[in-house]
This record gives sequence, C-alpha cells and structure tokens, in this order.
Amino acid sequence: MNIKLIAIGKTDIKSLQTLIDDYTKRLSFYIKFDLEIIPDIKNVKNLSESQQKEKEGELILSKISPTDQLILLDENGKTFSSVAFSTELQKKMNSGVKTLVFVIGGPYGFSDTVYAKANGKISLSLMTFSHQMVRLFFIEQLYRGFTILRNEPYHHQ
Repeated sequence: MNIKLIAIGKTDIKSLQTLIDDYTKRLSFYIKFDLEIIPDIKNVKNLSESQQKEKEGELILSKISPTDQLILLDENGKTFSSVAFSTELQKKMNSGVKTLVFVIGGPYGFSDTVYAKANGKISLSLMTFSHQMVRLFFIEQLYRGFTILRNEPYHHQ
C-alpha cells in the first residue's frame, strides 16, 4: 500500500519543516509515503469562502486517481487513539487498498465535491491546529502507527 498526504500551502516555519522531513524519512522504512503540497491559491482576497473551497477542491481532486481511497482530515471526523489508528491502517492494508490518500484542506475546509468523493473523515483532535502543525502531527501518527504494528518500542502504553 502507498500512503499520500495532500496539503494546501507550503510550510514556512523551518523548524516544523525539519521535523516533518525527519518523520517522513522515518516513515519511509515502513511504507511508500508521499507528501504532496498544493500551492496556495492566488488572489484569495477576491474570492468568497465557498469559491476558495471550490478552487482548492478542484486542485485536490486533480491529484487523486479513481482507485485511491480518500480520507479527509476534518474536525468532524472520527477520532482514534494511536493504537486504534494503527489497527485501522492494518485493516486498510489487509483490504487491498493500493493508495490511501489523506488530505488536509484549506482554512475553510473542503468543498461539497471533495466531501462527496471522500471514503471517510478522521479528526486528530477537537482542538484546532494550524495547517502546518497538522502535517507534522499526522505524519508522526502514521509513523507511530507503523511502530505499533511492528511492536517496536516507540509507543508506550
């Protein structure tokens, strides 16, 4: 199985990017992982919230193939403990999913079109985090999930 994380806008905090790079490298020992960044939309001040979500949605959907399984990182999604998330990853691998795509939306969330295409939604927390921090938190949780599946000592119960 391949895992792809799609996010909108670059990470402009160097220390966060260093950590993202570190966990991405660690994750590569377990699975093929790609982080794909969609550039920020230009002239957003001339767009309404819904227009911005639609434009971002078009860009997101252009990065997804018909056989990909799409999971949105959404505040209204299902929450998991780290162990339960690792179990979910194992279920996806066992089911024969070829590419599992997770998406971090823009500042206003996702368009209705993206929600309609999604195979599920997960929430990292009831709290709100910056989109740049969510990238790090999510990649770390992917890494943690794989260390749990391999019974490695990274995760403590």
